[in-house]
Amino acid sequence: MKICRFDDNRLGVVRDGMVYDVTPALKKLPAAGYPLPGHDPLIAALPKLKKYLVAKGKGKPVSKVKLLSPVANPGKIIAAPVNYTKHLQEALADKGIHHGNLVHEIHKVGMFLKATSALVGPGEGVKLIHTDRRNDHEVELAVVIGKKAKNVKAEKALDHVAGYCIGLDMTIRGPEERSLRKSPDSYCVLGPWLVTRDEIEDPGNLSVKIEVNGEVKQDAHTSDLILSVAQLIEWGSSFYTLHPGDVLLTGTPQGVGPVKPGDVMVASVQGIGEMRVAVK
Repeated sequence: MKICRFDDNRLGVVRDGMVYDVTPALKKLPAAGYPLPGHDPLIAALPKLKKYLVAKGKGKPVSKVKLLSPVANPGKIIAAPVNYTKHLQEALADKGIHHGNLVHEIHKVGMFLKATSALVGPGEGVKLIHTDRRNDHEVELAVVIGKKAKNVKAEKALDHVAGYCIGLDMTIRGPEERSLRKSPDSYCVLGPWLVTRDEIEDPGNLSVKIEVNGEVKQDAHTSDLILSVAQLIEWGSSFYTLHPGDVLLTGTPQGVGPVKPGDVMVASVQGIGEMRVAVK
């Protein structure tokens, strides 16, 4: 199943290039009071909600709706740096990427957090800041956690996944810490929809690609991940309790490069689809 959020916070099911409005299903979510839950209520309730997410009636073409992030309220966005060997090699070789920072393999550098306020959907676009500096695209497979996970072993890790999206980990190059340079508003694009776990048998067997203005910039395969999705969940859950709606960005492959206002990025992941994102 492909589940999206669109237009004015509508909930949709995507089928055959059409979006079907299933917003009334949100009435089935449990009422929330203050303090609000530290997870995404929709993702937490998804197993029980699925029977209400039925594509029927008159749909709208995907091209005619504004796609928002399929996850509205992630408690955390966790990102895996340098998780492809060839990207590690290019980061070490290009001063425009490392900017004098020490670049280590993921086993040594660990993961980092992006601000949840950076999150947008593809229909909202990326608004660049500090345009006197290099701003890069980084396409990634994004994993959405479906149920609470703490100290989960890799062999059980995928049982805690709700589904998968395409992620763009937009980055300002410079000497500051990753979390600062990667967390401005709109610097985390998630979409175009959530593909539920049952539709992707092996997240380690997917092609990942991005084009900028029609030119292929990154083109790789998740089989080249240094740490697999399951291993990342195991590692992440040894530090954090993972909650429904938490997002795990699994790392970007080689070919990262700068974008500027007016550019159009088209990111795709096999089994999920593609999303078109304007740079402003």
